Amino acid sequence: MDPVTLTTDRLVLRSPGPPDTDAVLAAAQDPDLQRWISQFPSPYLPEHARGFTERTVPDGWANDSMFTFGLFLAEGELAGMLALTMRALGVAEVGFWSTKEHRGRGYVTEATLAVARWAFTRLAIDRVEWRAEVGNHASRAVAERAGFTVEGTLRSATNNKGVRRDCWVGSLLPSDLGLPSAAPYLPAPQRTRR
Repeated sequence: MDPVTLTTDRLVLRSPGPPDTDAVLAAAQDPDLQRWISQFPSPYLPEHARGFTERTVPDGWANDSMFTFGLFLAEGELAGMLALTMRALGVAEVGFWSTKEHRGRGYVTEATLAVARWAFTRLAIDRVEWRAEVGNHASRAVAERAGFTVEGTLRSATNNKGVRRDCWVGSLLPSDLGLPSAAPYLPAPQRTRR
C-alpha cells in the first residue's frame, strides 16, 4: 500500500521519511523512550534513525505489515510516532511514543483515535491491540483515554533489551468508536451469578 496522510484538528499524520531522520534521532535520545520502548537500541545512533526512516517505514507500508505515522504539528515539528503492526487477520497492534517536549498535550491520544478509525474503515481491521510493559503508566493512560479496554496482564510477554517482562494488554474494537465490524463478532456469553 502507498503511505497515506491523515489529519486531525492539530496534527498531520504522515509517513516519516529521510528528511525526518534528524528529528527521529533527536527524539530517540530521551532516556524515557529508551527505557520503555523495547525496539529502541541504547544508545540510539544515527544509523538506527536512518534504518527506521529509510527502510523500516517504507518496507512496512510496501508489504502491508506495518503502517507508521509521524505525528507532526501544523508547522512541521515532530510530536511523536505511531505504528500499526499487523498481527493476524483483522488484528493490528498499536505502538506509539511522544517527544519529550510534547507530552501531556493529548497528541498521541488524538492520533491513536484517527489511525484506529482509518484502520477500522479502510483496512478491515476488527481489533486494535495495545501492549505496554507493566509500569509504563503514560502508555496506559493514552490507551485508556483513547477508549481501549485493558484486558489484563500477560506474564513474561515482552522482551525489553534481553529481559523478559510482564505486559498489560488491551483492545479497541470498531464498536467502541460507533463503527461496524468488517466481520461478525460474537462476544462470549455473560455468566449469571447464582
